[in-house]
Amino acid sequence: MKLERVAHSPGELLEFYDEGLTALGALCERTWHDRLQVVAEGPAAKLWHADGSMHEIELQFAPAEAASARDAMREVFPGCPLTFHLAEALCASPAPLEHFILPETPARLPDAAVLEKIWRSQFAGVTRWQLAAQLQSDFHFALLALARCEIQAINQHWSLHRMAVSLADGESDPTLARDISFYQSAAGSAREIAWPEADPARWRELLRQALEKELAGDLAQIRARQESSLRRELDRIDAYFESYERELTARAQRSAAKSSRIKTAERIAATKAEHSRRRADQLARHEIRIHPHLDALVLAAEPAWRARAHVDTARESEEVEALFVPRSRQWRLIGPGLPADGRRSNPAESHR
Repeated sequence: MKLERVAHSPGELLEFYDEGLTALGALCERTWHDRLQVVAEGPAAKLWHADGSMHEIELQFAPAEAASARDAMREVFPGCPLTFHLAEALCASPAPLEHFILPETPARLPDAAVLEKIWRSQFAGVTRWQLAAQLQSDFHFALLALARCEIQAINQHWSLHRMAVSLADGESDPTLARDISFYQSAAGSAREIAWPEADPARWRELLRQALEKELAGDLAQIRARQESSLRRELDRIDAYFESYERELTARAQRSAAKSSRIKTAERIAATKAEHSRRRADQLARHEIRIHPHLDALVLAAEPAWRARAHVDTARESEEVEALFVPRSRQWRLIGPGLPADGRRSNPAESHR
């Protein structure tokens, strides 16, 4: 889910700077309602000096509507570089992997008819479905990430996203991403759970796919603006150089001297090379670059029911293993998966 932007509030920003700089070891004192006196050294001072040498400054928190010239070293305003630097200094790099246990759901076994109905709603083309063994209590694991995304285009775009991906089948879980802030970690010990081993390569790919889905709408609008601007610039360049080449060609045709025709041919060749260079330059200027920044990474465990079921489709009969997640009332396939038409898809890795 894409998190909404917080409206600019000088008072809230002052509190953030006060707590953030203090956490980094600086001495802070609020000298006025919109001013903060700071004495910093070491990590806190690196916001102003790369070597972390001692720095003393009074920060002023300007309202959004202020029209005066801004001093980025001592004023805090919307889009202020200091705010980005402070946020990055407070975020550990690389982001530590934290563990979270969702609260226990009712222990009553789900009805088999309900489970079959949910299965059929998720996987079409199933002609017969039957449990092969009794449901077993288990855990479903999901990877949650908080990511800042920087999109570099004609204009720079920043957005903040909270994503959740099921480790069983790699599918996004937007409901968990939306509601995770309302949950409190269960009282059970995290050591009692067989947590899956970290798999950076697979997790990176899962998060990349989830972020691409999140950004699809924004990128479509940005790409449309980029293409319109690029077409306008290329048309302008093409019109200029094509006109110039026609003029040079006409001159060569009117000239009878061989040396003049040779010079004109060289100028035409140089013009074509410059034309190509200008077009390539515009293509590079209109590229869209995406730079994600991972700020938090959480591995969440939630109670689920493990099941083995016999599934018949029009093409084949097979036994599949899956997890039923009561919170979302969804099946999460383990191992080989079934697409919407009931046929087998490429194997997905186990959630353990």
